[in-house]
Amino acid sequence: MGEEVDARRAKVLEELNRTGRETSAATVVFHEAAAAKQGLSATETKTLDLLQRRGPLTAKELSQLSGLAPASVTGLVDRLEHKGFVRRAEHPTDKRRVLVEARPERLDAIRPVFEDWAREVAELCAEFTTDELETVIRFLRGSNTRQLRAAARLSDS
Repeated sequence: MGEEVDARRAKVLEELNRTGRETSAATVVFHEAAAAKQGLSATETKTLDLLQRRGPLTAKELSQLSGLAPASVTGLVDRLEHKGFVRRAEHPTDKRRVLVEARPERLDAIRPVFEDWAREVAELCAEFTTDELETVIRFLRGSNTRQLRAAARLSDS
C-alpha cells in the first residue's frame, strides 16, 4: 500500500511541476499581451500593479519588492513617468527622498484589459469549493514566497 501511495505522490508531484511551468509560461504570455495593448512592457505593468496594491513607494522599495536593480528602477520610473502612468512626489517625512505614485486615472484606462481575464477566473473559481480555494491560496502563497526567495538568491550571487 505504501508503495502505491509513494508512486501516486511522485506522479502528482511530477504533474504539479509540469503544470506550474505551464502556468509560468501562460502568465508571461498573458502579461506581455496585456502590456502591449497599453504600449507598456510586462515589467512596467507589474510595477503599476505593485503601486496600485501597495500605494506610493520609494525607488528603493520598488527595487526591493520587484527584485530589480536600483539603476533599472530609475529607468523604469523615468519611462512610466514619460508615458504618464506615474508621477514623482515629495516624501512626506524625508525631503531627500521621492515617492513614486501611480496616476489613478491612467490605471483606470488599463482596467478593461484585465476584465475579460477576471471573468474567466471567476468562472474557474465557481468549479471549486471554498475549502479547495483556501488550499489553492495556501499553495500559491507558499510558492510565491519561495520563488521570491529563489530570485533574491539569484540576485545576490
